[in-house]
Amino acid sequence: MAGERRICVGMIAGAHGIRGYVKLRSFTEEPEDVAAYHPVTDEDGKRVFDLTIHKAIKDFFVAEVDGVKDRNQAEALRGTRLYVDRDALPEVDDGQYYHADLVGLTAMDSAGKPYGRVMAVHDYGAGVFLEIGTNKKDSFMLPFKDAQVPEVDLAAGRVVIAVPDGWLDKRQPEGTENEADNEAAEG
Repeated sequence: MAGERRICVGMIAGAHGIRGYVKLRSFTEEPEDVAAYHPVTDEDGKRVFDLTIHKAIKDFFVAEVDGVKDRNQAEALRGTRLYVDRDALPEVDDGQYYHADLVGLTAMDSAGKPYGRVMAVHDYGAGVFLEIGTNKKDSFMLPFKDAQVPEVDLAAGRVVIAVPDGWLDKRQPEGTENEADNEAAEG
């Protein structure tokens, strides 16, 4: 189970300058908090990073990584995602959740009809959506709002969802996705 209770809080986006500083993207609610968590590790948990933020520039921070002394070392870290143990994060208020806590929960309606599980949580700027299904092919997106997700029970490992009428009507049954395309191509 190692790694399942770890959360990505940032990513090294590349080198900044010649002294070994890095461009650091933060995925935390308060972006500057990315350097406040200890220990911060790579995805495998094998490398530990001590970060010092120096300044903010546009969409990233300029940060120093302890032990990184030149641009080549900094550039070698490009793409490194930074993780902390879930237990190191602060508790959230009622009705708020870490995305990682939602992924994997069983999704069912109020009558107990199963819809799969929460496969991912997406936020493209227009609100948070849950991707629900058993695999990518059959998954669907549902807004993470009280009307569509009236209950989240982390202890029971489930979310109760209310799929609006007609929401899934445009999904094609398995094995028929190319029939219409084939007919149009032949015709």
